[in-house]
Amino acid sequence: MEAEYVTTPFGRRSMTLAMLMAQRRAEHDKPIRSVDKWKIYRALCEAKPLLGVTDRALAVLNALLSFYPKSELSDDANLIVFPSNAQLSLRAHGMAEQTIRRHLAALIAAGLLVRRDSPNGKRYVRRSRAGDLSEAYGFSLAPLLARAEEIEHLAAHIAAERLHVQSLRERISLHRRDIAKLIETALAEAVQGPWETVYIGFRALIDGVQRSPSATELETLLDKLSRLHNEIINRLETHVKVSKLSGNPYQNERHIQNSDSESQIESETGAEQQKTSSDDATVPRTTPAGVEAIISPKSPGPASFSSTSPSSAMAREVQAELKSFPLDLVLRACPDISAYGPAGRVSNWRDLLSASIIVRSMLDISPGAYQEACGIMGTENAATVVACILQRAPHINSAGGYLRNLTRRTKKGEFAIGPMLMSLLRANTTTTARKVA
Repeated sequence: MEAEYVTTPFGRRSMTLAMLMAQRRAEHDKPIRSVDKWKIYRALCEAKPLLGVTDRALAVLNALLSFYPKSELSDDANLIVFPSNAQLSLRAHGMAEQTIRRHLAALIAAGLLVRRDSPNGKRYVRRSRAGDLSEAYGFSLAPLLARAEEIEHLAAHIAAERLHVQSLRERISLHRRDIAKLIETALAEAVQGPWETVYIGFRALIDGVQRSPSATELETLLDKLSRLHNEIINRLETHVKVSKLSGNPYQNERHIQNSDSESQIESETGAEQQKTSSDDATVPRTTPAGVEAIISPKSPGPASFSSTSPSSAMAREVQAELKSFPLDLVLRACPDISAYGPAGRVSNWRDLLSASIIVRSMLDISPGAYQEACGIMGTENAATVVACILQRAPHINSAGGYLRNLTRRTKKGEFAIGPMLMSLLRANTTTTARKVA
């Protein structure tokens, strides 16, 4: 890496403290052996909302990276590129030079580049007689190497947030479908209750959501829909229990008292009518308190029912069959995953999702294999499986192939996470006991 010397901008451009700190951070951060320049660029594209850079600025950075001859940025190499504005414009798909200068300034302000200006402000390189680089003036890529770990963590955080929002949206879609069909069932079965008002409140919750809601808004909506769903289920279960208690015991034995098949059908029809009338007389005409607390009767809604179907019914059924385990149990069975969480620890499921994305990249698990596992198992279960694979990494030849195999077995209903967790938990317990002994 270039010598530890702080340079100031050429000409009228003023020096700022941010430029000073960017240069010192690039020079004095903990050494990193090497990092693939395109890998860190992809992480930058993922983390751009948190870094405050635009896609046009990243296009300029992509052009600058193409001038660096090696595929890896190393701390023992000269990381300065020195293209002219004309050449940079060609590789930036004909972007105007004024626009390039503006985006270069944005990259420098974001701490992703450091300007190394020559005495006359030109970008050039001096070589020795052997052809080696002696001095170079241009833009230093050292900040990308120094901030590689930070950028990867930011990208993992963005990806985990996106998966979390996707999971919330899927669960909300299931609740919308279930609530609409449960209300429709209540009306079809003549269950007592203000179901039209409940439906209006339900539609008010759905229609009140913004086009692009935040994760917090989605969590609030999911909580309200969950409480409404539970209230409706309790109401329907109460109706069924009251109906059974109010039934006539002699009607339950009518198939024994009469062996004529036609008479049996007629008696069953009459019994259903008597049962319906007894239900109407027995079920109390009160609205559950939880429903009144959740819905908003003042908000208007459509009179007809609507429901949203899941995009993949098979994936929903498999996720419903998979049992999710407590986070504490997962961490006790797979303690190695904690080192890859934010600040070196995992305190909630979002931290585990972020750590699993970093581990996925470290174990060379392709994004497609991980996304497929999330779609079949669910995001939390997929993160748990990645933690288990990390714990058994020395015994697994291909982590990506192993994950794909587990995903296929899960889709067929042949795999459960519980035995894998219990096996790792027993192994960790045995190891700890031996160390204590």
